[in-house]
Amino acid sequence: MAPRLLGRARGEFEHPVAFWCGVLACSVGVALHLPMYFGARDMHYAMAGMRPDAAMITGMVLIVVGLVAVVHGVLPARGGEIKKSAERIRVTAIDDAPIRGQHIALLIVLAIAITIDVMKPATLSFVAPGIAHEYGLKSPANPHGHIPVSWLPLAGISGTVVGSWVWGSLGDRIGRRSSILLAGILFVTTSICGAMPGFYWNLLMCFMMGIGVGGMIPIAFALMAETIPARHRGWLMVLIGGDIAGAYVATSWLAGWLTPTYSWRILWLIGLPTGLLFIALNHWIPESPRYLIARGRGEEARAIMARYGAAVREVPSGAEVPEGPARNGYQRLFRRPFAGPTLAITVLAIGAGLVTYGFQLWVPTNLQHLGYSEVKSDYVVRNAALLGLPFTVLVAMAYGWWGSRRTIVTLSVTSALTLGGFVVAGNSLAHHRLALSLLLIVPLSAISSVAAVVSAYAAEVYPTMLRSRGSGLAAGMTKLSGVLIIATVVAATTVPSIAVTAIVGAVPLLLAAALFLWIGPETKRRSLEEITGELLATEAA
Repeated sequence: MAPRLLGRARGEFEHPVAFWCGVLACSVGVALHLPMYFGARDMHYAMAGMRPDAAMITGMVLIVVGLVAVVHGVLPARGGEIKKSAERIRVTAIDDAPIRGQHIALLIVLAIAITIDVMKPATLSFVAPGIAHEYGLKSPANPHGHIPVSWLPLAGISGTVVGSWVWGSLGDRIGRRSSILLAGILFVTTSICGAMPGFYWNLLMCFMMGIGVGGMIPIAFALMAETIPARHRGWLMVLIGGDIAGAYVATSWLAGWLTPTYSWRILWLIGLPTGLLFIALNHWIPESPRYLIARGRGEEARAIMARYGAAVREVPSGAEVPEGPARNGYQRLFRRPFAGPTLAITVLAIGAGLVTYGFQLWVPTNLQHLGYSEVKSDYVVRNAALLGLPFTVLVAMAYGWWGSRRTIVTLSVTSALTLGGFVVAGNSLAHHRLALSLLLIVPLSAISSVAAVVSAYAAEVYPTMLRSRGSGLAAGMTKLSGVLIIATVVAATTVPSIAVTAIVGAVPLLLAAALFLWIGPETKRRSLEEITGELLATEAA
């Protein structure tokens, strides 16, 4: 059994021993931070101002060494050559292939992985009140603090922007699975955020966590676009991506259950087991056949394509991206014929980001400002997110059967109108808990669906050589708008009200709806080559 496992590992990594030793070193390094955390239980786990002990310092050294070993283990030789070879290969799902057991297993694994991934930035909403209290940061509950608590989400979301763009390029260079594994090991190592005595160390770890989080969704959507048949591709991608709402439910439930006993720090520390689970799930995620073929591992690529009903295809005449400078870089997305869809995708992503990081991020804090206790505010958010889960399924079905463009337009307008309800009602919602929960359904669930829809649409509308970057652009713009609004909060040194965050998000959503009506191509049940061919034919005409 052991030789077979080692042989499988050798097929996947350049240096498997270095990779697994690095994973072990990182895990032990995180574990060495826990004694100091548990030693502070008599102070309700408040560690601000404590000096790191010998075990914690040893753990930090092990984490640095482990990360170097992990990177060395997954980086392939001749990465640049592999990337260039992969650009000439087209692998896509056979349009009339049935959904198989392998597809279902892959979708389940990706749903769990995306849930774990999204839980990381969602945690920022629930640790902000506790971290502001422990470090004496400026917040609605502590207006006399000197440093705004907004610096924490700013560091985390800035990291996701970097991660989205970096991982968009990394997927073709080192492979999809290796990229996901790197994200998983960053989840494990940055869980030490929960044991950091100093606030500035928290900022650094939060930024590193964001880099790992930012790359997962673009790679997952690109992988689904290449393995799911066209007639099922759209709605399944939106359904899996819409599990963002499920991540918010899980995070709010854990916050309400664990933080009263173990403080806000426990929400970061659970990154150790969830990160290891993330790495274990990688066993059931196939490597991209394009990457395997580019590395000369054609037999493995053919086996994966046979399991998932995919094939290598010749690029139809007129469906090839023209040669030219920066033809495969991010700049190509903003040139014809992709400039129109890129504009629509960018505005929609900005709107989704402004609601996610301008509205959702401060919901627990604003509810406490309106008089709710910390635990009660967490459960109000959880209940609203639970009520909205069926909405996610409805959006996924509409995307697949009603059409991508009409679903995006309807979803954007509905979200904007609901946000308008918060503008009209304002702080009076504090006295109407049922109305508050019902209104929260759309910003918590529909916006999660908007984020899923924009990533799914980007994975469909761009050609193979630009797909990872297109998905990375959509994810990155979602986070970049979050960085901008959080930076504004930091500069203003105050958390905006529910009404202000609502109106800031509603405006770009309405603009995105108009753009998709005007220039957004329909993708419903169409092959990826057909969508690209239409765009290129329009440019030629």
